[in-house]
Amino acid sequence: MNDASMGIPAQGAAGLIVPGAPLAKAASPETMGFKAYNLARMAALGLNVPPAFVLGTSLCAHPEAVTPALWRDALTRLEAAAGLRFGDPRRPLLLSVRSGAPVSMPGMMETLLNIGLTDATLPGLIRSTGNPRLAWDAYRRLIAGYGEVVAGIEAAAFEADLDQVRMGEDERALDFAALRDLAQRHLETYRRLTQEAFPQDAVAQLQAAIAAVFRSWSSAKAVAYREMRGLSHGMGTAVTVQRMVFGNAGGLSGAGVGFTRNPSDGDPAPWVDFLFNAQGEDVVSGRRSAQGHDRLAAIAPRVWEELVEATKALERHFGDMQDFEFTVEDGKLFLLQTREGKRTPQAAARIALDMADEGLIDRDTARSRTAGLDAAALTTRVIVAEDGAAAATLGHAATASSGVASGVVAFNEEQVAAAEAAGKPAILARENAETHDVALIDRVRGLLTRHGARTSHAAVVARQLGKVCLVGCEAMRIDEPGGRIGFGDEWLDPGAVITLDGNSGRIFAGASRTAEQVPTELLRRLDLLHERTG
Repeated sequence: MNDASMGIPAQGAAGLIVPGAPLAKAASPETMGFKAYNLARMAALGLNVPPAFVLGTSLCAHPEAVTPALWRDALTRLEAAAGLRFGDPRRPLLLSVRSGAPVSMPGMMETLLNIGLTDATLPGLIRSTGNPRLAWDAYRRLIAGYGEVVAGIEAAAFEADLDQVRMGEDERALDFAALRDLAQRHLETYRRLTQEAFPQDAVAQLQAAIAAVFRSWSSAKAVAYREMRGLSHGMGTAVTVQRMVFGNAGGLSGAGVGFTRNPSDGDPAPWVDFLFNAQGEDVVSGRRSAQGHDRLAAIAPRVWEELVEATKALERHFGDMQDFEFTVEDGKLFLLQTREGKRTPQAAARIALDMADEGLIDRDTARSRTAGLDAAALTTRVIVAEDGAAAATLGHAATASSGVASGVVAFNEEQVAAAEAAGKPAILARENAETHDVALIDRVRGLLTRHGARTSHAAVVARQLGKVCLVGCEAMRIDEPGGRIGFGDEWLDPGAVITLDGNSGRIFAGASRTAEQVPTELLRRLDLLHERTG
């Protein structure tokens, strides 16, 4: 299927992406963004991806041209592929709207989920799924996500609604009546803060969501990230419009993000964060903590085995370690995206060596990927005990990026700047691991968060920047007005120094003594690789 057959200019959109469809000859990351391009490659491999269409990167510079007339034919074809109709009160099609630049920019632009859910289509979703909890959960998520991304409402306003309803309970345990109450609260919050009712026209929702994703290319965090990475501001983002699949459907449903190998040390086993009864944004947003894959493997072993096989297929095709996102809906696995995974230098060396040994890449490729990874680049720091006495542990967290970092605790840009002015390194402590902190993360030694998953976008960025990162330290408490950080019942004085041990996931008071650890076996393998010329 070509672009003209969809009624969309070739420079503006790509053809419909469905499982088993061959990759179009004209498809490229430059025209359709890496996310959609790799989605199309996964579809061509026969992997199960939800059908989608793409509005290309050329439209990012002319968002005013992106009207319903431009994408209506593509939507009709997507409806046919899904067997559902957008805005239909009986069997509604719901959509996700995702960004995707020609190069990976994790979490720097916006995503909207559950587009097309309204007061009119919600009863149809309940009837067609037989799942009122799913419908009300999706609706309250849409109102909050749309309110934040499109209408510019602070996320805290919707979080306050959630706190009033859940009363300390995990939101995934709320029943449909509680979620219905929450959705009604969100509708009132939206009306109160925008002076307008939440839009009840599905087409208007989709048009506004597409415009918001294109607009997010110019957001402060996206601009800062491109400047940090030396990326062109002229590339633009594409927009992928995709059928929703529901990890929040209860039972054997959930959302996950993972790496085909460990991005910290290169261990050749999938490294996955997963949440049952959740949507993907719960994992990557940095506002929720997730579990590793053990529960998924124990409760849904067939799904886990299928996922492991999918990771092998991805590595065979792409020839590199992948960072992927997936959803499980009622025991059925869907792949949503894949990209080259960010990794530490130690992981880069081991992954290249192992892949060459496994025959996934040739030795010339392995040599190219490990060029410059010498003893200095691969030596890490580890904590050593003072006089044989182990330091007291303040708390534990999940390791998103290894190493050791000590610094003054800072909660915001002003405190980071004060530490810089005093010539002191800083550790950024946050409630959530969110990507709007990207400029600050680049200025500190490490990141510590109370919530968030190892695969949240902010953790991925911290790993890419070479920062120690610990996430999900639930025992941590932040008293920002008082300038204090606490762990359990213990509070540290303002301006306290802490140490993050990314090797063990522990947090210590003060600056810990460290020593260099040289990976002799890894260096030996690299020497053998680079000695060979054939």
